[in-house]
Amino acid sequence: MIRRAFVTALTALALMGCGSQAGDVDATYYLVRHAEKTAEKLDPALTIAGRKRSEDLAAKLNKVPLSAIYSSDYTRTRDTAAPTAIAKNLEVIIYNPRDLDGFAKDLMMLSGDILVVGHSNTTPQLSALLGGPEGAPIIEATEYNRLYILQRRGADVTGQIETYGD
Repeated sequence: MIRRAFVTALTALALMGCGSQAGDVDATYYLVRHAEKTAEKLDPALTIAGRKRSEDLAAKLNKVPLSAIYSSDYTRTRDTAAPTAIAKNLEVIIYNPRDLDGFAKDLMMLSGDILVVGHSNTTPQLSALLGGPEGAPIIEATEYNRLYILQRRGADVTGQIETYGD
């Protein structure tokens, strides 16, 4: 009788452990292209609409407990990340968009909720490198509202593409 109770208890513990681990998310990545930019040729800033969109991003991620925010080292990407960083009291970490392979490998080693602000030609590629959907090419002139949400459980990644802002 004691042996049966012991085996039953061990089985219950094993099942509880498997169930909680199977559902745990190791990391959630939020990937966006920078918001609307001015027409300046060198390192453009955000337009009024872009500043509004960066605020919309902060609002969209309001309840997400971000652990890190990454941005390429351009005014438009840093300014897109800024309202969220201020709201979350986090520093924006600069990454090199020319080394997406290395950056993706680094991100795969992290846990938590992570925002990455990039570009129309890097964000879909980064999503794919992380194991998520690439989606159709971003329309360079008009598309600033795409939000990739990728969840990683161990080596398994699932993802979806949403929009945010007006």
